[in-house]
Amino acid sequence: RRRGGPPRFYPSSSSTMRFTVAALLVAGAAAFAPMQQQPAARPSTSLNMADILKKSTGQAALDPTVVAQYASLALPTDKVLAEYVWVDAVGDTRSKTRTLPTDRTKAVEDLPKWNFDGSSTDQAPGDDSEVILRPVRIFRDPFRPRSDGVDNILVMCDTYTPAGEPIETNTRAVAEAQFSGKEDEEVWFGLEQEFTLFNLDEKTPLGWPKGGMPSRPQGPYYCSVGPENNFGRHITESLYRACLYAGINISGTNGEVMPGQQEYQVGPCVGIDAGDQLMMSRYILQRVCEDFQVF
Repeated sequence: RRRGGPPRFYPSSSSTMRFTVAALLVAGAAAFAPMQQQPAARPSTSLNMADILKKSTGQAALDPTVVAQYASLALPTDKVLAEYVWVDAVGDTRSKTRTLPTDRTKAVEDLPKWNFDGSSTDQAPGDDSEVILRPVRIFRDPFRPRSDGVDNILVMCDTYTPAGEPIETNTRAVAEAQFSGKEDEEVWFGLEQEFTLFNLDEKTPLGWPKGGMPSRPQGPYYCSVGPENNFGRHITESLYRACLYAGINISGTNGEVMPGQQEYQVGPCVGIDAGDQLMMSRYILQRVCEDFQVF
């Protein structure tokens, strides 16, 4: 919604659906009739609505059978889902999806610009809130894979006013200006990204006791193995594969010195592409954590 618009409304309580099964008692000779074979019950594919959904409403909170039912639907081969990704006012990533003709997704120059409400991301005032998304890099989408030879895509974008000026939080434009005119120089970058994984309370890192400290000092957790030492390996492994699928030059991962702390490396990359790949890898990491329901 735009800032200053009507408030969002959320349900204050859940609706509980009750079904009553009536038992029919049959007397007399019919009670001795041979029992008919009943069909096997189908596994439930509904949400457990006994309670309201918790704030963790990613895949872990939903029935995976339902999720798979829709994810398996075939898409038209002449259509592509394009997830436009940008950096917001505090350096996090945001995204939204649009449908594009397949023949417009082969090169970044063919992708259309888009827009969003910058007042909702603290990137524009409420009385002039339109921000333009300019595509700068295409990646394969690891969250919407297809088997028909067509790729859905992630689109890294930077941000501009409708007049074409970079907005204040568009630090990519500053970097691009520095690289411009130096095409004869091949500058390589290797980037290291550390991160700490938290439980859903947003306070307790993975592997830490709630409200307490690890029982051992730093030492056994770095490049570690074993359930008592490494926390979050499946998340890092999933990130690794998703980045390789997307086309990001992720070059390694390892556990770091604190329980719940992990690291990965991106590069070598040339020029401004290093920043594009790193920011898209951060987006992918956030999406993987969304699926695993960790922060």
